[in-house]
Formats: sequence, structure tokens, C-alpha cells
Amino acid sequence: MTKNPKRLLAIIIAAVMALCFTACGDDRADTANDGNTLVYGSNDYTRINPAIDEHGEINLLLFDGLMGHNADNEVVPALAESYDLDDAANTYTFHLREGVKWHDGEDFTAKDVKFTIDAIMDPDNESEIFSNYEDVEKITVKDDHTIAFKLKAPNVAFLEYMTIGILPEHLLAGKDMQSDGYFMAPVGTGPYKFEAWDEGQSITLTANENYWGGAPNIGTVIFKIVPDDNAKALQLESGELNLSQITAKDTESFEDNEQFETYSMKTSDYRGIMYNFNNTLWQDNKELIHAFNCAVDRDAMVDSVLLGEGIPAYGPLARNEFNDDSIKQESYDPKKAKAIIEKNGWTLGDDGIYEKDGRKLGFTINCKEGDQVRADLAAIACQNLQDIGVDAKYEIKSEIDWENQEAFLIGWGSPFDADDHTYKVFGTGKGNNFSSYSDKTVDEALTKARQTGDKAERKKYYSQFQKALVDDPAYTFFCYVDVNYISNIPIQGISEDTILGHHGVGIFWNIKDWTIETEH
Repeated sequence: MTKNPKRLLAIIIAAVMALCFTACGDDRADTANDGNTLVYGSNDYTRINPAIDEHGEINLLLFDGLMGHNADNEVVPALAESYDLDDAANTYTFHLREGVKWHDGEDFTAKDVKFTIDAIMDPDNESEIFSNYEDVEKITVKDDHTIAFKLKAPNVAFLEYMTIGILPEHLLAGKDMQSDGYFMAPVGTGPYKFEAWDEGQSITLTANENYWGGAPNIGTVIFKIVPDDNAKALQLESGELNLSQITAKDTESFEDNEQFETYSMKTSDYRGIMYNFNNTLWQDNKELIHAFNCAVDRDAMVDSVLLGEGIPAYGPLARNEFNDDSIKQESYDPKKAKAIIEKNGWTLGDDGIYEKDGRKLGFTINCKEGDQVRADLAAIACQNLQDIGVDAKYEIKSEIDWENQEAFLIGWGSPFDADDHTYKVFGTGKGNNFSSYSDKTVDEALTKARQTGDKAERKKYYSQFQKALVDDPAYTFFCYVDVNYISNIPIQGISEDTILGHHGVGIFWNIKDWTIETEH
């Protein structure tokens, strides 16, 4: 997501520079599979930049962090073989693997790590993930394979944030971290190397035969750009794609066909209405959000849109160990919703829409084009709201005006440490707080939760956070969206029990070990 005009301009510049790296990719994407090529149905990219942009499933193939994740989403060593923690000094020291090479053959060193984190922390670079590293006080490169991070305060999620992909200093020092051509032809240390980018068509990666963790089994991975959900299903049927995430409704047509394999996977990925608190509608009428929370029929959303593949959502931690399901939520109750509206001075007009001081009660929920599930969820929410006297509409947009919109159909969620996608999403002024939400109790609870390693204490603070979100809601939460991946070739190694994150990102965590069986 990009809401900052400066960042948007930089992304446009980067997209134009993609012409410099264009290669003919259409014929590659249609190549019959020979057991050594995987064609994946991907959404589009404007650049590949793990230090600046919050998401990008391609990152797991091209880049490594000091730490990584296993099948249970636990943090494990990656580019760092080990680490030490000096609790008294709030200092993490990482001991890096020796002999690791960048894709261009240069040595990976601790200087690259410092360069990457410094770039994220530099406010001029406008990184969406800067909040993850705001506790870093000092970075010390002790030698080529040892680096220390001194923190201003304890942060038990710090190892989680050291899973971020590391960038090469020798290629990016002094360059524009928003628009440099590197981000259209990235060099990493990951299991796959960049080969070609056919803008709007495909991104081709080839196996890194010198990968420190061992060469991948699949020689070529093509990210074929298919932004529309429905088109992904059609291209799986036609054989243009080998693997793709598709909607629950589209999955039905594949389930009884033995030529296709379905991988049904849980996620921590939720959907809901994000309100823009820069808008005077919510500044003057914030209490109405309580009514909207009681107006939406979450069970109907799960049943009719997700076809049962998901669960109702009332907060951001339902699939996290620190979720507190004892907190009383604002659930479906249209009568209560109307009572809240009327309590706040609104009167039902002759047209069935509430009004106050000559103003009709209504707003528009924006949805980004290409995501049918979000559009279907928005349609149900708008009908629910219209049923209680709110003139709610949704619009499909190719571009989102983050500063001036009234509301957005948001998607967030992380299967990792509870700090991830809470502190930076709901904390005042943090990198992913696109709604300008601010609540003192939320800020205090999230800060205390990241500063203690005692699980009982953390649970207490995350309970306070969840309770504060009920009292002062940032979103109207809808549901958690589980995902289906469909393949038309036999792929071995996909970890189906791993809980995935935002947009279903995470399936590629162990792609190095995947194999494609060929028929004989």
C-alpha cells in the first residue's frame, strides 16, 4: 500500500525504469512443465524492495534475513548462525555465516546488515516498517561476520524483525532507496536469482546453485502477473499457470478434478472496514463505528463469500497465542446498531436513511480492483448498513486516495509475534497506521507488551490492547480469510499446516525443498 505522494512518485519512476530490464517473458510462462519450471499466478509488482515495502511474497525467494521462519512460524537462524542477548545492556549480537555470497558473487558481510537497517530507519526513505526498528539506538559492526544492535528499551519482537531481507551495500550505497533501478533487477542472497522482468507480464527467477542452504530443486520459477482473481482460476484450467491462490468460490470447480491438487491453508489474514480518521465524518461521529460493528453479519460473510473457509473476526489477534477470547465483542445486533445511531442524535428520514443537522448518514468504502473477495465482503457490509438506515456504498478503485477517502476495505494480519501488525498498524504515527488512528491506552499497552518477555505479562497487556480496540474501535472487523492454493502439477514439499499471513504470504518459506514430480 502506498499513501504518501512522494513514495507514489518514486514508485512510478521505478516502474518506468522497468523498461530497462524488460525481457520476453510471455513464451516462458506458457512453456509446458518439464519438472524444472514452476509458473505461479502472482499479483503485480512495481518494484521489489523488502526494506521499504511491507509485503511481497517474491522476497522469500530472492532475499534472506539474519533470522528466518520454520513451518511453525518460529524464528530460526538464517544468515546468522547464532545470536547472543545481553539483557542488562539490551544488546543483541549476531554471528553471521561465513562464505555467503550475493547473487553477483560478492561477499555478504555485516556491513550489508547495518546498511539495510540504517536505510529502513532513515526517515527520508519512508519505509513502511520503520516502526519495527525504532528501538535501535546503535549498530556496531565488530567484524565482517559479527554485528551488534543496542536497543533503547527491551523489545522481545526484535528477532522477528531481523527476518527482514538484507540488501547489498555495494550496489545501493548512495542510491535512491525508492526508485533506484536495482529494485527492478534485485540482487540478494536467497535461493533464487533474478533473471528477467517483462513489465506487467512476468518475473523470472532461476535457482541459485551456490545458495548457502543448498541449491533449490526447481530450476526456474516464473511469477506470471495475473492481477484478477477470476483470471487466475481460468489460467490454471488452461495450463498457463501451475500454482496459484484462488477464491473459495473458484476452488469449487477444481475440487472433484483429479488433475488438480488443492492446498487448503489457514491464515491470520483478516478483512474489515478501515476508517480514515483524517475525515471529518469520523472526527465528528466516531461513536457511529460502534453501531457499524453491530450492523455487519460476519457469519453471513464467512458462509456466503468464504464458503466456510474462514472465521468471523472481532480483532487482529484471533489466531495468535495472546488472543483474549473472553473480551465481550460488538457482534451482530441490528436493533442495537440503530439504537446507538439514534442515541447520537440521528433521526430516521422518510427515505429510510438517518440524518442529522441536514446531513444524510452515509459513506463510501473503497476497494482496490482485482480482489473479488473484498468486493463481495463490501457488498454484504453495505447491504447490512443500508438495512439499518445508513447510505453505505462501495467503489472499486484502480488507485486509492489515502488522504481523502472515507473508508477502505482493509486486509492485515500476521502469524508471527503479536507485536507484528499491531504496534505498527494501530500505534499512533506508526508506519502502517494508514487510518491515522490514535488511542493512548492502545499505545501504552502495545509498548509495554513488546518490552516484556514474561508471557503472562504480555498476555495481560495484549488483553488491555484488545479491550481498548472494543472501547475505541479502529476498524469494523469482518472475518479471517483462509486460502486455497491450486496446482495442476504434482508438487511435493508444500507445508499445508503452516499458518500464512497477509494476502496468504508465506507458502514459499521452504520452496528450496519443493520438487515437481514428472510422469514417466
